[in-house]
Amino acid sequence: MLNFIHWNVNPEIFHLGSLSVRWYGLLFAGGFLLGYSIGERMLKSENVSQKWIDSLFFYIIIATIVGARLGHVFFYGWDYYSQHPGEIIKVWHGGLASHGGAIGILLAMYIHSRLVTKRTMLWTLDRIVVPTALVAAFIRTGNLMNSEIYGIQTSLPWGFIFERNGEEFAKHPTQIYEALAYLLSFGILMFLYRKTSAKNRPGLLLGAFFILIFTARFFIEFIKEDQEAFESGMMLNMGQWLSVPFVLIGLTLVIRAIKKPEVVFNNR
Repeated sequence: MLNFIHWNVNPEIFHLGSLSVRWYGLLFAGGFLLGYSIGERMLKSENVSQKWIDSLFFYIIIATIVGARLGHVFFYGWDYYSQHPGEIIKVWHGGLASHGGAIGILLAMYIHSRLVTKRTMLWTLDRIVVPTALVAAFIRTGNLMNSEIYGIQTSLPWGFIFERNGEEFAKHPTQIYEALAYLLSFGILMFLYRKTSAKNRPGLLLGAFFILIFTARFFIEFIKEDQEAFESGMMLNMGQWLSVPFVLIGLTLVIRAIKKPEVVFNNR
């Protein structure tokens, strides 16, 4: 008899009147605060103004929440949300898609680069992807606390029995697999930023981020349960199809960045 991990954590920490404070929200907010702190130190080391920094992370927070929510709505749950449009704004009920968040951040950074920094979009993205990888690890840990987005049945001893969902058999804790992959990605990106000339090669850090994050996501999806019923007949699930373009874009960015000369911006 294998001793699996019996997981029955309450996703709610406590209540404040009718409002419930959940582990997911706490980890989401905590990840952003830590990511902001790390990003702020990175940018200050390059003598970037505090005004830029504050506006940058405001754009990121809004873009991540809106983009991730709309990504879930359109990529995974349109059949439901098209009939219940009022549910779209209820982010606290869960339902965020990382691919949508990535698209949202790309659009927000384009706007921020045009209106605020007056530098290339790649300059901004190369810097924010470093702490973003760490934030992604916090978010996946939040998914674990919600007992959601886990894997298929496994006989491995670290399999989780998600009792809160009525599961009787151990499943792959793919939330942990992804969180560890994102932590490793954060370490690699931080090394490239601090110890190499990567930040002076526009697109290199962004490309590395796409390759690391979405390659991990692509392979982990093979042992993850389908999030929506329509995925059951697909050769690759929605998460994998959405990951492929990001990996290809990442490879293109890295190759271009290596071939081109370094670019050093004047400090403000």
